[in-house]
Amino acid sequence: MIGSPARPLGAASTKESSVTASSFSRARPPRRAGARWFTFFTLAWLGIWTVQLTPLQLLIPLQLDTPDDASGWVTGIVSSGLVLAAGGLAGVIAGPLAGGFSDRTRGSTGRRRPWAIAGSVLAALSLVAIAFATGPWSVGAAWVGVSVGVAVASAAFTALIADQLADQRGAASAAVASAQAVGIVVGVGVIVLLGLGVVTGYLALAGFVLATGVAAALALPDPPAPAASALAREPRTLAERLSAFHDRDFGWLLWGRLTVNVGNALGTGLLLFFLLYGLRRDPGGAEDDLLLLIVVYTVFVVIASIGAGRLSDRSGHRIRLTVGSALVQGAASLLIAALPSFETTLVAAALLGVGYGAYMSVGLALATDLLPSAEDSARDLGLVNVSAALGQLIGPLLGAGLVALVGGFWLLFVAGGMLSIVGGLMTLAIGARRASAR
Repeated sequence: MIGSPARPLGAASTKESSVTASSFSRARPPRRAGARWFTFFTLAWLGIWTVQLTPLQLLIPLQLDTPDDASGWVTGIVSSGLVLAAGGLAGVIAGPLAGGFSDRTRGSTGRRRPWAIAGSVLAALSLVAIAFATGPWSVGAAWVGVSVGVAVASAAFTALIADQLADQRGAASAAVASAQAVGIVVGVGVIVLLGLGVVTGYLALAGFVLATGVAAALALPDPPAPAASALAREPRTLAERLSAFHDRDFGWLLWGRLTVNVGNALGTGLLLFFLLYGLRRDPGGAEDDLLLLIVVYTVFVVIASIGAGRLSDRSGHRIRLTVGSALVQGAASLLIAALPSFETTLVAAALLGVGYGAYMSVGLALATDLLPSAEDSARDLGLVNVSAALGQLIGPLLGAGLVALVGGFWLLFVAGGMLSIVGGLMTLAIGARRASAR
């Protein structure tokens, strides 16, 4: 369990101070990370996000697009949604399992390092496989491998926040969110600007995640498990081992995070198809437009994630920042639904970046504060990761169904906006219940 804050949160509201006050009695890690730690930590996440989001946004839609199919372009959207959903389901299973195993890994190589390397290698090999896959079934099978590898590496790297940081968790969470935005620009930008094909693009991603994942895993410190802990020596009951699944506050956070990420995926995951068939852009121009939207989105994600993450470290107002950012994201999707034009979409991309960047950085920091058990930190943070990843991967499946239902994209963006708002409001249940229990 996570220890109480290293310093009082003076200005925090009653709700938010009660969340922090309920953080746990075990002393928090004394480490204060420097520039080298943050550089390699960010590099690891840059590789993870690049190989997860570039296929989602560009390569898989291109690979499965069916403009000349008898059923029309909707067939390609449905195939893409099914493939991405299969990967999301695999990641949901793999992430917490790998995190749980890493919590109990002992040896000279460390607890997290072997799993970070193994996940990076598996993702790279699966990207090579998907490069030469044809048809939805083979593409789906290879994408499952990519998703499992990403989930395993993500669980290991995320655990380092709880393992090694005390009052820099918002800053580290901001690095994760910033890397997500920059990663998709790196992936899509390199492929579009260099004119790489689908096969070459996948192979480039495979080399990138292998290099960044292994380098970061070897460079970042990985201290041994706290063997002197009383909990580490004493056998625990099944209820204690399943504490994350019984903790209502942690559950609200997971469900809210999943819902907000589904909303974000509905707003961003089918943008290429929206440009092609919603705004009727020509294929070459659509790829350039997609890159411009991603750049705008990225700039605001980076600014918002860093600013909000550090602000949450200083003020302790994690709950209100989490809720407010989700509301901004929801408003952006509703804007596209109301005024569907490329210019409006550019404005919405900026608002989506502000909302999602702040939500992901502050929400992850809040998750580390709410961890039910220090002995299962990697497993529980694996659940946090997959709640986000699952939302990003099943969102296109839901979106494909909504597009097919109405033959257009307006319902896609309305649903994305409403889910973002509902997911953000779920966070209020954490502070409300804790405050009323005091």
